[in-house]
Amino acid sequence: MILLRPTEVDDLSYVVAAEQHDDNNAFIIAWTYDQHRGALFGTDLAHLIVEDESDKPVGFIILAGLESPHQNIEFRRLVITEKAKGYGQEAIQQVQRFAFTRLSAHRLWLDVKESNRRARYIYEKLGFREEGVLRECLKNGEQFESLVVMSILSHEYYQQPA
Repeated sequence: MILLRPTEVDDLSYVVAAEQHDDNNAFIIAWTYDQHRGALFGTDLAHLIVEDESDKPVGFIILAGLESPHQNIEFRRLVITEKAKGYGQEAIQQVQRFAFTRLSAHRLWLDVKESNRRARYIYEKLGFREEGVLRECLKNGEQFESLVVMSILSHEYYQQPA
């Protein structure tokens, strides 16, 4: 069982270290401390800490578009530091519930590196559908990487088995 709570300034050293860890940095575009700090005070973003049952941080989440008149919420970032314990899947499910029940979202969307097959599998398992590929849109050293855009609509979320 996990809990999502708003990120506080005191959490930011954990957040930055989590992004920079070798297990995570290949799959995300890391932010600076100041970018994360700014996200704590914006009204269009939700920056959340994922805690386990003992209140220990095991990851963080960033959502964007909370003020979107189109009711489209971007699942901008999910970083889990305690791997293979089901925290990522549970966090995604809580984000879906939050987006569709509390924020009245019509669409929850994300992009994920095409090479991140593990994450793509979990997103698909939880009802996200592939919308398309942004081909070679990220430069990583001398190579380019593609992003897969995925989403789930509110009616698809509510039709999922419980």
